[in-house]
Amino acid sequence: MERFVTKNLLEWKNSKYRKPLILRGARQVGKTYIVKKFAEENYQGLAYFNFDHDENLQNLFVNTKDPKRILEQLSFIYGKAIVPGETLIFFDEIQECPDALNSLKYFQEEANGYHIISARKSTWNKAFKHIISCWESRIFEYVSNVIFGIFNCRWMPKFS
Repeated sequence: MERFVTKNLLEWKNSKYRKPLILRGARQVGKTYIVKKFAEENYQGLAYFNFDHDENLQNLFVNTKDPKRILEQLSFIYGKAIVPGETLIFFDEIQECPDALNSLKYFQEEANGYHIISARKSTWNKAFKHIISCWESRIFEYVSNVIFGIFNCRWMPKFS
């Protein structure tokens, strides 16, 4: 199954219609692992940000919605420049920061050269459901569930 997921992530990476991607799945199914491995094999760098571990990260998204300002701050935290197409930006546990989720639409509209993947648990609260329903067409959501250790993809958009 890992090759299936990697193949779809490669299609996403190479698509001229690429949008920020949200990986959704139950806890401990390998969302973070597969993204880190994908980045290692397909990008020069991985700018990894975990909202569950760094509560201060959330303030960055509360203060501005401007992707350029957000990218400047993320580059500072990352410790080097985030290069479009060469650095994968990975927002892990994005459900902890509704403002970060909301910022994805601005990245799509104003900074589409950046490759962004977010991971979240399967459950949503009402605020997140509202945000997603307002701009569904601006993101791709990859839904994964694990049943008895098998990675089962219920829905995967076509990226071409």
